[in-house]
Amino acid sequence: MRTPPAVDPDLLRAFVTVAEELNFTRAAERIGRTQSAVSMQIRKLEDMLGQRLLDRGRGEGVRLTARGEYLLSRSYDLLSINNEIWLRFQEPEIAGEIRLGTPDDHALEVLPEILRRFSEAHPAVQISVTCASSRNLVPMVLSGELDLALLSEGAEPENAAVTLVWRGRLVWATSIQHEPHLRDPLPIAVSNGKCVWREMAVRSLESVGRRYRIAYSSESHVGNLVPVIAGLAVTLTVPGFLPGGVRLLAPGEFGLPELPEYGIVLFKGEGGKRRAVEALEGAIIEAFQERAKIRGVMTGSNQGIWMAT
Repeated sequence: MRTPPAVDPDLLRAFVTVAEELNFTRAAERIGRTQSAVSMQIRKLEDMLGQRLLDRGRGEGVRLTARGEYLLSRSYDLLSINNEIWLRFQEPEIAGEIRLGTPDDHALEVLPEILRRFSEAHPAVQISVTCASSRNLVPMVLSGELDLALLSEGAEPENAAVTLVWRGRLVWATSIQHEPHLRDPLPIAVSNGKCVWREMAVRSLESVGRRYRIAYSSESHVGNLVPVIAGLAVTLTVPGFLPGGVRLLAPGEFGLPELPEYGIVLFKGEGGKRRAVEALEGAIIEAFQERAKIRGVMTGSNQGIWMAT
């Protein structure tokens, strides 16, 4: 099959301008060329495509043919792509190292696709990822060890400037094959020490008088899911991050209380103004927004809502 000739973007720009103005004189003024030169560009484009694109009436006025209407709609797309490619290669290449912190559940659920796409767009940027609890990530950002971090909302320093990217309701998770949620006292698996999720779980259970015991604890969310899979405890989690062997419990099911809303925020340190860090921050926010569109979730639903404010 013969390769079709390439359409010159300059010819398309001239055509779009004439189609928008429906007048050769005004189009020529916008382009900054003579009327005869613009008319010649249109004829060249029509000859190349073998189709009449404009019906020329009396004087300088014109109207689009059916083929012209089609080409106009497609020309906007082609010129937009052309401009995007051109501008992309005119920008200075983003380079450098970014040090990102995140709890392990976010690392497994969200980051793989973000890092893949970011690396394709910015191959000169090196990213190092540190997984730790939100409480431990905060001092690392403040000390400059990390450039930015995903945190549980509420773990950030008081009055700190953060960007909210997710808010929704946490849910209880139990084993598919076993029934630890029926035991009394309720065995729970939560993080060590001061943890936003641990505090939410304890407050919620105590508010309804449900007896519990902290049966297992781990610094990582993945570590807390291990006894859940084994049927030894229940834990709380974000909808969407659910390994095999684990199922969610509906609010009120088996007497378990509804858990409060929970948010994920982006927290930047002093090095967060570098172009590479700002680019990754934008990629993270955009990825969360895309997930919201794909899932079609609504504010206040069990699935939560991804956002940036």
